[in-house]
Amino acid sequence: MRIGFLFNHDQIHQIAHSLPIALALADGGFDGEIVVATTNAALTREVMRIGGERIGSRIGSRIEHVQLEPCAATRRLDTLLGKIVPAQKILIYRDNLDFFRSLDVLVVAEKTSLLLKTRYGLDHLAIIHTRHGAGDRAIGFDKASAGFDHVLCSGPKIRDRLIREAQVAPDAISIVGYPKFDLAREKTPQRFLPGSGKAVIYNPHPSPHLSSWYRHGHRVFEHFVDNENIGLIFAPHVMLFQRSFVVTIDKLTIDRAGDIPKRYLRGDNIHIDLGSRASTDMTYTLGADIYLGDASSQVYEFLLRPRPCIFLNSQQHDWTGDPNFHHWHAGEVIVSPDQLSAALSRAEDLHETHYRRIQEELFAESFDLTNTPSSVRAAMAIVDFTHGRERSRRHLHLVSA
Repeated sequence: MRIGFLFNHDQIHQIAHSLPIALALADGGFDGEIVVATTNAALTREVMRIGGERIGSRIGSRIEHVQLEPCAATRRLDTLLGKIVPAQKILIYRDNLDFFRSLDVLVVAEKTSLLLKTRYGLDHLAIIHTRHGAGDRAIGFDKASAGFDHVLCSGPKIRDRLIREAQVAPDAISIVGYPKFDLAREKTPQRFLPGSGKAVIYNPHPSPHLSSWYRHGHRVFEHFVDNENIGLIFAPHVMLFQRSFVVTIDKLTIDRAGDIPKRYLRGDNIHIDLGSRASTDMTYTLGADIYLGDASSQVYEFLLRPRPCIFLNSQQHDWTGDPNFHHWHAGEVIVSPDQLSAALSRAEDLHETHYRRIQEELFAESFDLTNTPSSVRAAMAIVDFTHGRERSRRHLHLVSA
């Protein structure tokens, strides 16, 4: 049995959602082959860093590492189109079909890998989806989810929506908790901007039809730039500034994130991070005092330790009762930065009197955590899946004989 874990993205934010599972498989004595494949140098560095911190030199010995390379034509096309669309991310499958054919199981955190089945005909390859995040966006529960052979999810909210909206078979889903939390478990929250008292993390989503950034981002900065009493950690979704244009497929939209004016870069009470490791490893969601955002699933990671939340409804969504904005029940919803000062002033009182209880409920339905690490539970689910697959193959062989 040869199991591959693929990391194929511009940024490193998906690695923490499935690499811990590969490490748990190796630590648990899995008797098959484990391969971790990356598609660029940044992903390789992060895999090696996490693998080295967690299990010494296991990657390269117990776990094989492969860096997949694009062909020359893909490189040329990516040079032309890469600032707008992820050409290399899509074509890397075609360029490495022999590698994917060598696997029995592929574990991924994204959905692009389904091309291996739908376009390239690798029907023998079982693909397991770990997902990335516990958010509420409809795209996380679209029909593509039913194309996987098995789905690992964090809690009952995710399972129920996968069954109801994506028509995923209940026996093709395992609730395993949240492997990313295993990496953050021993992480000590850091204090940022200590001279400014409370620190607010502003975490806008990249999607133009959901994000508060395009209409109101600069006005959010204006609230903080001359305000010495409160600090701003600007840590948007890592894909907001990744390309010249942001293109979304769930609702076809395109926009430019633009630039951050230099006057916002000089404030002693402002910390800006457009995509470092700290933007992906819960450094800011653990260290901030108040969350300000819109549609990012990172709010659920923030709720690991309940604290005040504020949501900026810049698009005037009719969100009440909409499951795609379920997380907006965790804090006050405002429609303009003009309301931000008042919302911040009452955030802590509202949190204690109303929102803390709701946050605890939202967290419990999103994350089924036990004394067993989530990565270990996920590894066990994968082993169970592979054993069941092998039994089915033996049965088919006996029947055909």
